[in-house]
Amino acid sequence: MTSEHTLTLKTERMQARIGDGIGWMIFNNPLRHNALSLEMWEGIGDILEHFAENPDVRVIIMRGAGGKAFVSGADISEFDKARANAEQRASYGVIAGRATNWLAKIEKPLIGLIEGYCIGGGLATALAADVRFATPDSRFGIPAAKLGLGYEYEGLSKLARLVGPSRARDIMFSARFMPASEAKDMGLVNFIHERDDIEAACIEYATTIAGNAPLTVQAAKAALNAWERGGRQDEVEAVRAMIDDCFNSEDYKEGRKAFAAKRKPNFKNC
Repeated sequence: MTSEHTLTLKTERMQARIGDGIGWMIFNNPLRHNALSLEMWEGIGDILEHFAENPDVRVIIMRGAGGKAFVSGADISEFDKARANAEQRASYGVIAGRATNWLAKIEKPLIGLIEGYCIGGGLATALAADVRFATPDSRFGIPAAKLGLGYEYEGLSKLARLVGPSRARDIMFSARFMPASEAKDMGLVNFIHERDDIEAACIEYATTIAGNAPLTVQAAKAALNAWERGGRQDEVEAVRAMIDDCFNSEDYKEGRKAFAAKRKPNFKNC
């Protein structure tokens, strides 16, 4: 574990810091309710790439600045200059695609801390989290049908796997906003905490994960991701190799010793 330090990024609309095994990724566009701009998509990719390669990061928390929104969706003010036609959409998609690819492939546990609105692209981003915390006043929805936008297959397939196709249809067809209680009932949210408590609860949960054996946690995430994607043979074989790495690791030896001595294990991720 290390003392906290802040990452230097190309944009001020994203922030990142590392401390006590936790990497924080913060969407910092509060004047636009953290709507995702092109520079923010680039920042997401840079942050997650760094977190993936940094051994001091064992778990990641992402949240929105300002308290009014996690992410309210894409920054519509950019559409006329950055997504006005199919060609621009493709260029935009290269940068955003790098970020979404990192959100999908990051091996470390990813937690979403959601306050306020979690809308459109914000909900798609939140769906990349392995576990989601929300406040009672959080609101969820995908208003694409009110804007005339087409929604990508990858995002909708993830939504349908999580809440079921019937609820996914309701969310997409109605374009309505849902309260946190309904989102929790359908599996979009794992935990609901009051605003005064949510950060501490999320840190406590993340700290628990950070104290567990990283190889075991990563293997479990890989296995569950492989199951979500239909159990492709190459992914299943990769999981089996990760399980072998767990059993051959020094952390497994440490876990057995700690269990026998009735003490807390000190895992080294090796």
